[in-house]
Amino acid sequence: MTLLSPLSNVIKKGSFGNLENQDNLTIKEILNISIIQIVKYKNPKLNIKDIQLNGLSFPTKSNQVNSNNNERILWSGPNNWIYISSTKNNFEKICSSFDEKNFAVTDLSHSRAILSLEGLKAKEVLKKGCPFNFNNFEKNNCTNTIFNGITVTVDMINNNPDTIHLYVLRSFGESFYHSITDASLEFGYKIL
Repeated sequence: MTLLSPLSNVIKKGSFGNLENQDNLTIKEILNISIIQIVKYKNPKLNIKDIQLNGLSFPTKSNQVNSNNNERILWSGPNNWIYISSTKNNFEKICSSFDEKNFAVTDLSHSRAILSLEGLKAKEVLKKGCPFNFNNFEKNNCTNTIFNGITVTVDMINNNPDTIHLYVLRSFGESFYHSITDASLEFGYKIL
């Protein structure tokens, strides 16, 4: 069986929109990563500050991310985190790191379409469809919001240039892709 990417039928490589603009954006689909949701049950004896996953601690403040070169842990809500890794097939290892009486661990890897939006105007594109204030959004910040009515997790990877990963449910992938590319036309963009 061949694994198809969520956007394999819609992505067309090339350059589009206002190409005379010097600040063109780059849009690409991110493939082959693990996305694992970790939820802590209510248990006053267990402190998340004492737990690490591959050397990374869990962020305890809203909209924060802890990361290294290959892994990111996003704060997704109270007692709720998203672990993202470039290492595939590590679900069993992650599960063994958590007591099932205190945590629920769920593999979301195949349920998401992921786009990378890179360029000086990346935040401006998001402002067109999101109610979230991106003015102070910077590296290692994340949020759950909507873009033109589609639920999206926004993860700021870098500041120079702005590099943002966008996670949406796979079933909304095509609609989200069209919304992002439409919002990017003003600045011009390249699909890699």
